[in-house]
Amino acid sequence: MDYYAGIDVSLEASSVCVIDGSGKIVREAKIASEPEALTLFFRSLGFAVTRIGLEAGPLSQWLYAGLKQAGFAVELLETRHVRDAFKAMAVKTDRKDARGIAQLLRLGWFKPVHCKSAAAQEVRALLTARKLVQSKLYDVEMSLRGILRGFGLKVGPSTPKRFAGRVAELTQDHPVLRAIAQALLAVHEVLLRELCVFEKQVRSLARSDGRVKLLMTTPGVGAIVALTYVSAIDDPGRFSSSKRVGAHFGLTPKKYQSGETDISGRISKAGDGGVRAVLFEAAHIVLTRAVKAGALKSWALKLAKRAGMKKAKVALARKLAVILHRMWCDGTAFDAAKAAAV
Repeated sequence: MDYYAGIDVSLEASSVCVIDGSGKIVREAKIASEPEALTLFFRSLGFAVTRIGLEAGPLSQWLYAGLKQAGFAVELLETRHVRDAFKAMAVKTDRKDARGIAQLLRLGWFKPVHCKSAAAQEVRALLTARKLVQSKLYDVEMSLRGILRGFGLKVGPSTPKRFAGRVAELTQDHPVLRAIAQALLAVHEVLLRELCVFEKQVRSLARSDGRVKLLMTTPGVGAIVALTYVSAIDDPGRFSSSKRVGAHFGLTPKKYQSGETDISGRISKAGDGGVRAVLFEAAHIVLTRAVKAGALKSWALKLAKRAGMKKAKVALARKLAVILHRMWCDGTAFDAAKAAAV
């Protein structure tokens, strides 16, 4: 008989439910959220578990890798599918969630999620840390500008390196404001220094990765866009067609059809929002700056005249997602004529 196990992952302890092929509960337990503890539990059952399921999440990837290494058949379940399946629950508990995940595995009503490799997760962590420091640096600058503006002191256009000098100049005759500015500028200096360190790491990583260098031959695609894309895709072979990549990152329209109703809505925004954002930025650069993209840019500009600039950018972002995947699979540099025909 087949057996299925569902794990509702929590930070300290996870709820585990094991059911048989008929849906009957065989075993339930609360196990420490550690790969070793879960492995020991499943090996102590006295029978082989056909499939183990976890809802996708930050901690789930680590547990998934540990269970996979121990030889178990494990699946990461798409979060939205699990959430929608559990909406009918009048009472939601970790124990019931584990039962529900086990039942989804038994019925096959789930969408598996790719678990990224350790290398891809490391790149993602670097990009996330860089983005966090960059956003906090921006917050400090904007907050300081806002404080000074309340006293009629306008910083005006400035660069990160000249910003501190300009603020010091404006506050030299205001003791209280000078004290506030010195404290915030000290934070600004640290953030700026660490951001420069992250930028060097990103550039170094981009130079050493052949995949990233290949994708950077595409107009509008720099180190950040290419690294974000490569770390999100991880394994290009998991897509049977390059055209599926646009939908994977939520860049295709939603569809609702029922009887006489047939509606095509806005883009689904499914999948990785970070990838969607950098692809949109790349499309923005291609359309608004002096970037040579040949037939690809001509196609996007014609679409902008007909449907508007924003829709053209979204459409170009989807096309870039497809183009980058095809380039990666074929190992070929960007070709404007081929890109426009995608």
